Amino acid sequence: MNPRAALARIRLNPHSRAVQRDLRDANDMHRSLMRLVPDDLGTSPRQRAGLLYRLDETTTTSTLLVQATTLDPTRLPDDYGHTDIKDLTPMFTALKKGLAVRYRIVVNPVKTERLPLDQKGRRGQRIPLTGPDADHWWTTRATDAGLDLHTLLPTSIAPVRPPAKNSPPMRHHLVRYDGTATVTDPDALAHAVLNGIGRAKSYGAGLISLAPATTA
Repeated sequence: MNPRAALARIRLNPHSRAVQRDLRDANDMHRSLMRLVPDDLGTSPRQRAGLLYRLDETTTTSTLLVQATTLDPTRLPDDYGHTDIKDLTPMFTALKKGLAVRYRIVVNPVKTERLPLDQKGRRGQRIPLTGPDADHWWTTRATDAGLDLHTLLPTSIAPVRPPAKNSPPMRHHLVRYDGTATVTDPDALAHAVLNGIGRAKSYGAGLISLAPATTA
């Protein structure tokens, strides 16, 4: 397996009208970030480009992390923000079984409602998970992704909602997890990094960031 991806860190300009628009509307954000990848990708262009993103916010700054196979930041408005891009190949190379890492991810923990037998063939509603149920959801997904979690710190994120009354229905429950883990399956983890984890990937969920865990 020879995974290939680039990661852009965009420090957003709060005075940019395009940034202000995108922070108000997740659909606009998705459209703006799709400009970073090549055109004419056919059906499922986000998936084919490997585009994932996460918005990291503090009290003073907003930073977008955007990952894809290739990225062209010159296609964003000039005043959108300052962008640094790095090749993730060294990170993939460093993934070894037993490696201690720190991680961060925003996820959309949900379960599908189980319907009675007389409604067989129909799909139940997706129910947001919170508290210990969400923690269990993330622990299970992390294990499947080749991580043995040591710690997890959940932080509630504002859900993605329709920007206006007349917008199409859209609401995604989001939780950010930070913590430490040990790599158990480097190939599974590389696949999870490239493809994201869970749902709502077009709306800022699924991108996992990894860094070596420091020891005191």
